[in-house]
Amino acid sequence: MTRVFWDVDTQVDFMRPDGKLYVDGAETVVANLATLTGFAHGNGIRIVASSDNHDPGDDELSGTPDFVDTFPPHCLRDTEGQARIPETALHDALVVEPEDAAADVVRRVANHAGDILFHKRYFDVFTNPSVSAVVEALGVDEVVLYGVALDVCNRYAVEGLLTRHPGVAITVVTDAVRAIDEGARDALLGGWRRRGVGLAVTADIVERL
Repeated sequence: MTRVFWDVDTQVDFMRPDGKLYVDGAETVVANLATLTGFAHGNGIRIVASSDNHDPGDDELSGTPDFVDTFPPHCLRDTEGQARIPETALHDALVVEPEDAAADVVRRVANHAGDILFHKRYFDVFTNPSVSAVVEALGVDEVVLYGVALDVCNRYAVEGLLTRHPGVAITVVTDAVRAIDEGARDALLGGWRRRGVGLAVTADIVERL
């Protein structure tokens, strides 16, 4: 069994109240994010993470955002807001850019024991073409997923795994995620559960694994 923890976009601009695109209440899950990160690193579980790494002209960014398909500028390359919060710092992260050739990335991953960080310039982590290749190369069959925002980037990650890698068991850690629209949270999680996605809280993950 190859289990990975999948950390979605736990970056300063999303997680901090003064961030450029703060997800309301994100700071309330930081302690659980820290627990999951520490547990993974303490138990030899690789963290696969994603981070927005935007350029000003990216399609997702707009001066007149609709907050559905476009958002205000955030997580711009080389800014403080693009960085991950300290509580979810990665160990020896192999950074994979969208421009990297998937075959080259797979070769690099084969000789890398640390975490993996996929940069992206759109909501969907699978717009980085190396993601599926790495999931397959690592033989991932279990994903424990958390981060922000539940109804945007987490949703794309879960849906991408369900459709592209149907053999992978997915568990969403419900007390380590926050949505932009928390009112839609239960419907989203319920829909995934009906499709076979597991739901757990941080304490369950630490005790079970």
